[in-house]
Amino acid sequence: MKYVSAKTVTKMLGVTAQTVRNWDRTGVLKPAYVKNNGYRYYTEDSILAFTQERKYKKDLNVVIYARVCEGKEAELDAQVEKIKTAIAGKYDKYEIITDVASSFDYERDNLKKLISMINRKEVDIIVIEHKSRLLSVGYELIEYFAKINNTKIEVIEKIDRTDDEEICQEYIAESNVFLSKLKCKNRNRLRTLISENCEKIEKTKKK
Repeated sequence: MKYVSAKTVTKMLGVTAQTVRNWDRTGVLKPAYVKNNGYRYYTEDSILAFTQERKYKKDLNVVIYARVCEGKEAELDAQVEKIKTAIAGKYDKYEIITDVASSFDYERDNLKKLISMINRKEVDIIVIEHKSRLLSVGYELIEYFAKINNTKIEVIEKIDRTDDEEICQEYIAESNVFLSKLKCKNRNRLRTLISENCEKIEKTKKK
């Protein structure tokens, strides 16, 4: 079995040394062994297999989908960059689709565009930060629809506490819209109960 240095790998693949180091760190391309001086060595077979896999992935239609709620537009670019960093070296090309809306908003223009792309089998991989970026309620339905259309959804991280708080805020906002349309004496009481329940959920998570 023949081994090649990381420097040789950069020449074979036409990438920088930093890219090779990043691939090692993220698990995209791991060396066969590392010497005490830190030099990485790879098998020729692993480089060949990696090259063939990259060629396959170049033909995939990949979509990065990012979403923030209204008032948090400044965070959208950071979310996209986070996803791009997570898939660096994994996919060479992708389309970026974004929305600025609540996770409870099923009428988002670009969400409907994404669903139409899945239906037309125009997308192979959808990459999102976490599930609620698509939908807080009903994600499993979109996941199933994607699956039967041979589309894979990749989630780069689980929902953290901050995102749970955001979801609660969105839920309260959507509930207020719904309650404002109701003509009943107890709607203010219902609004208060919703807010109180969300606060209880957050307190429980922080314990």
